[in-house]
Amino acid sequence: MTPPDTARLQQLDRDHHLHPFTDFKALGEEGSRIITSAEGIYIQDADGNQILDAMAGLWCVNLGYGREELVTAAAEQMQQLPYYNNFFKTTHPPAVELAETLCRLAPAHMNRVFFTGSGSEANDTVLRMVRRYWALKGKPEKQWIIGRENAYHGSTVAGMSLGGMAPMHEQGGPCVPGISHIRQPYWFGEGRELSAEEFGKVCAAALETRIEELGADKVAAFIAEPVQGAGGAIIPPDSYWPAIKEVLAKYDILLVADEVICGFGRLGEWFGSVHYGIEPDLMPIAKGLSSGYLPIGGVLVGDRVASTLIDEGGEFYHGFTYSGHPTCAAVALKNLQLMEQEGVVEHVRDVAGPHLARRWKELEQHPLIGEARSLGLIGALEIVADKASGKRFDKTLAVGNLCRDICFETGLVMRSVGDTMVISPPLVITTEQVDELVRLAHAALDETMRRLEQQGVTVKTTTPSHMETPA
Repeated sequence: MTPPDTARLQQLDRDHHLHPFTDFKALGEEGSRIITSAEGIYIQDADGNQILDAMAGLWCVNLGYGREELVTAAAEQMQQLPYYNNFFKTTHPPAVELAETLCRLAPAHMNRVFFTGSGSEANDTVLRMVRRYWALKGKPEKQWIIGRENAYHGSTVAGMSLGGMAPMHEQGGPCVPGISHIRQPYWFGEGRELSAEEFGKVCAAALETRIEELGADKVAAFIAEPVQGAGGAIIPPDSYWPAIKEVLAKYDILLVADEVICGFGRLGEWFGSVHYGIEPDLMPIAKGLSSGYLPIGGVLVGDRVASTLIDEGGEFYHGFTYSGHPTCAAVALKNLQLMEQEGVVEHVRDVAGPHLARRWKELEQHPLIGEARSLGLIGALEIVADKASGKRFDKTLAVGNLCRDICFETGLVMRSVGDTMVISPPLVITTEQVDELVRLAHAALDETMRRLEQQGVTVKTTTPSHMETPA
């Protein structure tokens, strides 16, 4: 029986709260899950259930929950200067110190940052900044920005337009003009007739083809996540990014590496761009910047773009009330200091990431799983009806959603993207907790299979003799 306070909160939520990315009617019928507290890598609901949060909130609680140092940083800054803006030749110490720290941690050619309140706002800023840059270079016709299908760059109008998620476009149109999309480097879903290396090059070739179709003199930038997060933890083949770099250099087109998810240690480096050896001109950031404790984002700007904006640009008519908010900046600064002091990035690279890779791969032996892939502390499981062919279940069965709901029942947060199950746990997760995560995921898969069989759904469990995965 649902405790009275939970029932009351669910009713109030049903009556007054419209949730993001939610079927409002369905949620009203089912009732919300009320989360009341959290500590370390675990959250707790109003019924007292402890749940391992393998999504770090929304890809963001890198240091885990309950860090008193971040609470103290917020309280002290609130007492001294809770808010002031950065407009009109004004600034404050938290914004200045955070900017310096970010540029020290970023690749060497990135020495400026423009602050925003979120990753979506960061990508709005990218759109404005890219087009302003080319106008200042005397090439205002360079307007087109190329993104990828199924990519996520936020849900503002500009962020949604830069992203390539069809359902968002269908509801959010008209999109910002001058944005085009090419295929994603999703080997398991779209390229298994080729080797991973061949497929990566094919996807990069699609960029060159689109540039030539639009006209190289009209293309301003290419935007992509180092690893696609919300699209399903899509880890590109090793051949992909080197080939992309060659294309962009050939046509003198800016690279925007969306680091909102991959930044701040997720892949075992401070930024995903470092892992892949790419040198972006702009890097949108957010999420792990403050470990999600307060909302803050920004754009790290490479020297060639920054010098043009500074030396030739005059006033840049863009900004937000909360750009560089002092309390948010103070918390972000403390978050980065703690990550450095505690060696969190090195922990992901040398300990937790390799351990997850070993344990996660074991799940590929489960009858429901066609592929188990991971990089650093991001991972995905591909649920299939037939292991040998990789054939999916009928979409009407919504198997991914079923597995996600079962995960909650068994004490695990694991996200579903269609029939792809995704994890992105706090970066402070221990090897023992990784083992617990894998055990809970296996139990959820077993229960998912049991319920499918109860419905009379057939699962073909023959394992192929050879299954190639992206290197």
